[in-house]
Amino acid sequence: MIAAGLTAVPWCAARSGGNPPVETRTIVIRFKPAGPAPAGMVWIPGGEFAMGSDEAGEALCSIAGVTRDAQPVHRVFVDGFWMDRTEVTNDQFEQFVKATGYVTVAERVPTAAELPGVAPEKLVAGSIVFTPTEHPVELNDNFQWWRYQSGASWRHPLGPDSTLKGKEKYPVVHVAYEDAVAYARWAGKRLPTEAEWEFAARGGLEGKLYAWGDVLKPDGRWMANIYEGKFPVKDTGADGFVGIAPVARFPANGYGLHDMAGNVWEWCSDWYRADYYARLAKAGGVARNPQGPDTPFDPSEPDVNKRVHRGGSFLCTDQYCTRYMVGTRGKGEISTGTNHLGLRCVRSATAASSPAPE
Repeated sequence: MIAAGLTAVPWCAARSGGNPPVETRTIVIRFKPAGPAPAGMVWIPGGEFAMGSDEAGEALCSIAGVTRDAQPVHRVFVDGFWMDRTEVTNDQFEQFVKATGYVTVAERVPTAAELPGVAPEKLVAGSIVFTPTEHPVELNDNFQWWRYQSGASWRHPLGPDSTLKGKEKYPVVHVAYEDAVAYARWAGKRLPTEAEWEFAARGGLEGKLYAWGDVLKPDGRWMANIYEGKFPVKDTGADGFVGIAPVARFPANGYGLHDMAGNVWEWCSDWYRADYYARLAKAGGVARNPQGPDTPFDPSEPDVNKRVHRGGSFLCTDQYCTRYMVGTRGKGEISTGTNHLGLRCVRSATAASSPAPE
């Protein structure tokens, strides 16, 4: 699986996908966390909200890339928690590596057992890198713009000749799931659940398409680093960046979080199942702090173990993948990293005052 988190299925549903309407109101519970904010983190209050994407109804029908796995909308409650203000940067990840000597999956030579059937001479360390095509192509085969690049890793995002010089404040990329978990543990944090991620990304807004509202460019202003131009031929950089951008170059959402849409995908702790939302909705009531399904299952690749990605990346576009929309989902094989996949961490609250609904 080399295009993890990109494939989108254009689709348009009737309001609520044929399910009973779900209340979109967000009920924020203002817990007061104990102690000062951890460095670089912001407090995300607990609360109950409508999770998923189909509640936008007819508004979604004009947007390509809506996926069935993000429905039906269902009610979820999450406790309050701390969250990194930005995606983890190269600078931060380098501190982790220097302190621990950690070697990422992309830097390890794969074994024949891990990649059966691959010729021995092709078992080389590397990762997946986006490569623009020379001319417009049909968007039905992502192998046209992804390649396995030997020597690509978090240190060398585009291959062995590339470096991190001047990119200390860019998001770290080429992190597989176990790399993300290892960093989070070292930092005294963890990866967010998918429910925590979406609650935080919405920033207190109710039933909106994006982390900032229902208009992609309010007053003509770009709010996220996404792909402009003809995909996958040329990113024009109309939003100010061709490809990946440094963190925090776009406005924060209502909770003070930057880049909750676009720039790089972010790992969540949940296993990915295409039918997970339907299962929660069928159970009824409000799902409290859901941790995801017990086992993964992607009907398009049933033998591949995947975790949830959230947020979209600098490669998302309305021509192919609109998953910069706040209620939509991504997915990725757990040992695969790419140059548009990173992470953001959270930390559970250790204590709280009595909750007071807002």
